[in-house]
Amino acid sequence: MPTTVDCPTCQTQVEWSDNSPYKPFCSERCKLIDLGEWANEEKSIPGEPAVVPEQVPGNDDIY
Repeated sequence: MPTTVDCPTCQTQVEWSDNSPYKPFCSERCKLIDLGEWANEEKSIPGEPAVVPEQVPGNDDIY
């Protein structure tokens, strides 16, 4: 029996195999929705940032 996972976006069952080109997503649409959520900072990985922008040399003119 093939392994299945839930699509992170819509929770549809997805077969984890070479026959599923968008795994773990069920479709390109769900993949792009997820990418957009990351780009809009609706999703993030918890923790402190590796580099605080104010501490990067040469970034005085950005802020």
